[in-house]
Amino acid sequence: MIITDTHTHLYSEEFDQDRNEMIQRAIDAGVSRFFIPAIDSTCTNAMYELEQNYPNHVFLMMGLHPTYVKDNYLEELQHVEKELSKRKFFAIGEIGIDLYWDKTHLEAQQIAFRKQIQLAKKYKLPIVIHCREAFDEIFEILEEEKGADLFGIFHCFSGTYEQALQAISYNMKLGIGGVVTFKNGKIDQFMHQIDLKHLVLETDSPYLAPIPFRGKRNESSYLVNIVAKLAQIYGVSESEIAARTTENSKAIFGI
Repeated sequence: MIITDTHTHLYSEEFDQDRNEMIQRAIDAGVSRFFIPAIDSTCTNAMYELEQNYPNHVFLMMGLHPTYVKDNYLEELQHVEKELSKRKFFAIGEIGIDLYWDKTHLEAQQIAFRKQIQLAKKYKLPIVIHCREAFDEIFEILEEEKGADLFGIFHCFSGTYEQALQAISYNMKLGIGGVVTFKNGKIDQFMHQIDLKHLVLETDSPYLAPIPFRGKRNESSYLVNIVAKLAQIYGVSESEIAARTTENSKAIFGI
């Protein structure tokens, strides 16, 4: 059984003490494909080192995370462009809009999101969207940019059924992680109405650990708990959830 974690920050300093052991635990649990989102230029070297150490398991994205859109964001976007011109990546991400922490950089976040969508189209890559308290703002830009060349993943989807359908209408898969196991997560209440072909799995580790680890450090091996929850929701085997979502990830990332 091959399980794909489409969104995990394996380079996070929270793993500095046991990174190799943590990755091996995931591989032993069947989680053997890790897609690594970028945050900003400070994580680039750590991402490259991960790829070098796990070339058959680690696949990199490049992008500027919306909460790292600061006064120097144009320089950060130049870094994204430079790295994209040098080598292969599998997505532009994570990108988007986050109005939970700070609304003062909304305009800059919108500019950065649009610019990175354009880069994704240029390089024929998917986008991986970070959206927090910004569905309307995200959808406004996706509406402008929609087309056959716009596709990707709505990372850590936690919206309503209607928002799920709208995201899917823009050629987005829904990234399903720990939230589906939360009692107050709500997406478990309508997930059965969404065809499995629209879903991919993720942990967003070290964040958003699923039940029974909620509140603790998340890691990719915990993806098996999300597989189990979705198997229960859909009434199919865990191996089918793993197989279908891995195929969906291959359709997005091309590998």
